[in-house]
Amino acid sequence: MSWDWQVFCQDTMDRDVVPGCFGRGGTVTYLDWMLSAWGWTVSVSLLALVLALVMGSVIGTLRTLQDRPMVVRLGNAWVELFRNIPLLVQIFLWYHVLPSLFPVLKGVSGFALAVLALGFFTSARIAEQVRSGIQTLPRGQRYAGLAVGLTMFQTYRYVLLPMAFRIIIPPLTSETMGIFKNSSVAFAVSVAELTMFAMQAQEETARGIEVYLAVTGLYIVSAFTINRIMVFIERCVRIPGMIAAGGARGGH
Repeated sequence: MSWDWQVFCQDTMDRDVVPGCFGRGGTVTYLDWMLSAWGWTVSVSLLALVLALVMGSVIGTLRTLQDRPMVVRLGNAWVELFRNIPLLVQIFLWYHVLPSLFPVLKGVSGFALAVLALGFFTSARIAEQVRSGIQTLPRGQRYAGLAVGLTMFQTYRYVLLPMAFRIIIPPLTSETMGIFKNSSVAFAVSVAELTMFAMQAQEETARGIEVYLAVTGLYIVSAFTINRIMVFIERCVRIPGMIAAGGARGGH
């Protein structure tokens, strides 16, 4: 078996090899296509990550308000709903079912719906981590904040959440890396990301090994980059004794 890496230099229309491997004057090579697909993958992942962090932080915090049982139940319902339905099913619900129930969604692009599905799915997981991080803290910290005159919102903002996020950075690293992997389901709603590129390029070129090896490499580069960024953040904000040794080592 011989490998032909020149497949990435071929024009996607007539299969001629393009010098330099990058298209010019309207010509698109498979390398151009793959890098464009990588851009879509990174875009879906980063936007979904921002949405997941915001929603997960809010829901996770609400689940610790023990004096508001209704709010806690709503937060629990959010987590159970989005965590227990497979992501691919959620994508199809957003793309095929919800637009028929809510016509305003009919004009929303598949890209935006993929971001919403992936963001909400991951937010349930992050919410659980935020809740666990807050509940790991000594209860006296909450009372101390209230005792010095801070409101409940200020106590969370300035006392509890900064400490909780430092504790949960290792599992957040895993979720951040996982969101790049899970972004592959966006192909189901016609987002031209890496998985869709791999499937189509493999069919057109009959060079599945080369195509899938290159795509796998880009996924590894994406996950490794986000891992290093999160490890750097962990080192900068770490509080000695507040992060389990095993979790800290897992990111290095």
